Amino acid sequence: MHTIGLLSLLAALAQLPASPPPASRTPANMLRNDGPSAPAAIARATGPDTIVVCPAPLVSGLSEWLAFRRGQGHRVDLMVLEGVDGADQARERIRTRIRATARSGALRSIVLVGDAPPADNRDAALRSRTIPAFFADAKVNTRWGSEPQIATDNGYADLDDDDSPDLAIGRLPVDSAAELAALTSRIAAYEQTLDHSLWRQRVNFVAGVGGFGALVDSLLETATKKFLTDGIPNCYETSMTYGSWRSPYCPDPRRFQQATLERFNEGCLFWVYIGHGHPLQLDRVRLPNGTHPILTVNDLSRLQAKHAPPIAVMLACYTGAYDFPRDCFAEEMMRAEGGPIAALCGSRVTMPYAMAVLAHGMLEEVFRHRRETLGEVLMRAKQRLLKNEPEDAHRQLLDALAATVSPSAKLLPEERREHLHLFNLLGDPLLRIRHPLAARVEVPGDVEAGQEVEMALESPVAGKATLQLVCRRDRLRVDMPARDDFESAAREFERFDVAYRQANDRRWLNEVLDWRNPGVFRATIKIPEEAHGACHLTLHVDGRDHHALGAADLFVRKPRTRP
Repeated sequence: MHTIGLLSLLAALAQLPASPPPASRTPANMLRNDGPSAPAAIARATGPDTIVVCPAPLVSGLSEWLAFRRGQGHRVDLMVLEGVDGADQARERIRTRIRATARSGALRSIVLVGDAPPADNRDAALRSRTIPAFFADAKVNTRWGSEPQIATDNGYADLDDDDSPDLAIGRLPVDSAAELAALTSRIAAYEQTLDHSLWRQRVNFVAGVGGFGALVDSLLETATKKFLTDGIPNCYETSMTYGSWRSPYCPDPRRFQQATLERFNEGCLFWVYIGHGHPLQLDRVRLPNGTHPILTVNDLSRLQAKHAPPIAVMLACYTGAYDFPRDCFAEEMMRAEGGPIAALCGSRVTMPYAMAVLAHGMLEEVFRHRRETLGEVLMRAKQRLLKNEPEDAHRQLLDALAATVSPSAKLLPEERREHLHLFNLLGDPLLRIRHPLAARVEVPGDVEAGQEVEMALESPVAGKATLQLVCRRDRLRVDMPARDDFESAAREFERFDVAYRQANDRRWLNEVLDWRNPGVFRATIKIPEEAHGACHLTLHVDGRDHHALGAADLFVRKPRTRP
């Protein structure tokens, strides 16, 4: 990922105070649903809502998935590819079938089953079990060394040839019926799990560095974390693992790879990587005396997420190059037994401005609009790329800053258009995102450290309730010593992990309550003496069939001096 432009944009954003939407920051409104759900929209039209395109050799691995989705009420049209067409003929045959099916008005999603063959492949056996990608001409990212064509599945989802997708689409990147059966079994297990514990409120970020010097890389850490977490409601927990030895968010760089695996394996709703990427690995942590890998395809057998597999989002180049002769990093992640349940990733060189716009759109679609499926999240975020969105303050700021600092300011609309094609979903577009029910937290907005505070909590579900007092995301609970000299820092590498844990631990207070009945619960907590500054009081209720989240802002004053 080329980050120099993104650094400038996000550095400017970091200087701004958070500006939440007028009504959407209240816990109840942040957890609302906008508009009718997908099943309600499907019910108003006849005909298939989903079309599945599957090569004949893979169909036997699809039976569990078909039964599962049809059991949920989806009307699925199965298109079996038989015979061996050339890539152009296969693409046209598939697109013709999709557009004919869409005429009923009910079609919402496309599922492509199988890998994409390399563009120049003539192996008939390989073509018989794959579905070709489209290739869109590149104009902007070629300036950064990318290939002249972008591999994309967007052409299947675009019904009117305006580049903007009209349907949600995803690809199950499998090479055999056995792999397909294993993946679809994992998908069903993910949606049916009754584990509603704390992993559902956790979003873990891993970031590489731009390598532009201490000051700029420090801005990258601060600004990226602020920008990408500002759209996440306060009731969610975030962590940052950052590959700069100067940062408190950097673990012992010699074991950065292990820390990256641990963040994945602890369990989280989303696992997000930001940084440089390659077809078979993420970037490396660079030190004055050497480098250490962040993650490579050789590490993926060690992925074993607790609770449930996360959704991987990789804001990086090439990690989703699914048309290359060898399976790319994201495909290998998906194939790993303990890997992610889906991956959103770029197939070629990705660019900072458009990627920031796309990331902002995805955050909005997940956390504000609460889209029901992962495919709809990406589809709507892509649709927003071609719009100006004058009502969105963050988007307008991105546009204005990019126009000022970008060396290709006149090509910004084209840069956004290219990202419609660059980012693809490797996974099931019907994957349901289990959004939390809204819990309510009422506390005085201003309290004193050491004071006892009465609070009112309300939840629509009962169960194990975790109440936490946490400092705001752009703050640290403890002061961290500066790391300006590498020689001195290297002598302290074994202590980096202590600072890393402290930087990611925002909790002043953690209490577990046994909440036996839904409704209102009143309790009293004592604010810790050491707590101070802008905080949130968060509530997570782990219920039998669902979970609930809520949060309230709280400012903790230092204790008044008493005689």
